[in-house]
Amino acid sequence: MKFGHFTMLAFAAILSTATTSCHNHETHGDHVEKEGAEDEHSHHKPGIVHLSPDDATRFGVEVEQIVPTSFRDAIRVSGEILPSSSDAATASAPTSGVFSLSPGITRGATVKAGQTIGRISAKGITGGDPNAAAKVAIDNAKRELDRLKPLLDDGLVTRKEYNDALAAYNSALAAYSPSAAHGSVTAPRSGVITDIVANDGQYLESGAPVALISGTGTVTLRALLPVRNSSFLPFISGAVITPHGTSETPVDVSDYNGKLLSVASNSAETPGYIPVYFTLSSAAPVVAGSAAEVYLKGAERSGVLSVPVSSLIEQLGENFVYVKLDGEDYEKRPVTIGRSDGKRTEIIKGISEGDSVVTAGLSFVRLAEQSTVVPEGHSHNH
Repeated sequence: MKFGHFTMLAFAAILSTATTSCHNHETHGDHVEKEGAEDEHSHHKPGIVHLSPDDATRFGVEVEQIVPTSFRDAIRVSGEILPSSSDAATASAPTSGVFSLSPGITRGATVKAGQTIGRISAKGITGGDPNAAAKVAIDNAKRELDRLKPLLDDGLVTRKEYNDALAAYNSALAAYSPSAAHGSVTAPRSGVITDIVANDGQYLESGAPVALISGTGTVTLRALLPVRNSSFLPFISGAVITPHGTSETPVDVSDYNGKLLSVASNSAETPGYIPVYFTLSSAAPVVAGSAAEVYLKGAERSGVLSVPVSSLIEQLGENFVYVKLDGEDYEKRPVTIGRSDGKRTEIIKGISEGDSVVTAGLSFVRLAEQSTVVPEGHSHNH
């Protein structure tokens, strides 16, 4: 979670003011009663963070009361988002020649059916442009036909000679393609360009693939389950995607009409791994062609205590959560975690049913914790 520099400074100033006020109150005299001393002790007890309700609201601190719920075991694997094979088409070179990409055509660009995405040129290539040669053949055949026509009318050539010239002209016409003469590579359908397989300046044969265009219907998730976890295959019931290199919220395929497509029968395709395929709506916040971290969901268990992934913090190899004790105090509590499904993590030890765990605003709770830490050997009793 990112916070502006000004916001963090303002929060620090509020905490500093609160701490100064506490010091002034404690130095007032010896009339502090026992209950006040106990409050002071609780505020500075290791692991206890003091944060007023107003500040908690102001800085977006939210909590969730923990109750036992159903939970699906999951295995974290690597994966890739692919355009759906049933919702994709390939733009190809209409003739042989050197390819050049049109301006503005890149991976991720949206195109319309028939839109030009590149051009093919055979100029300067040994052997010339075959289509240009066909055009020359047409011109020559037409000149010969025009020459013979008046001679036929005057009876100086036979009908067979004229018909042979006419056949040669029609044959030349059939060999010439006006569309190939333009050398345009066009999009065969509307959609998004997910891959460009030809480079600028590359020589392409007629029919060679240039770009892959995917529609806006579905995408495919390809998850790679390690062979050592093959016993998990019969229990796979869903998947949660966490796109690599982003801070996006994990995506549950079930939220986007996702379903299990197939499981490869062996690992021959990718040695050491078994590919598992899901299909989901392209409305999901994922990008075709990108890598992803995937949690394959398995069998369901009931009565599990879990917290959102956002509630956990890790320090020196240990995991912690903040538990709200009352209106102003929060306890930093170590926990033992179990499996995670990408959105929530099972807590084996450390919290109980009914505990209120911080789920948002952890950065400010941590800042409050650091601001109220009393250095060793320091006392507030002056």
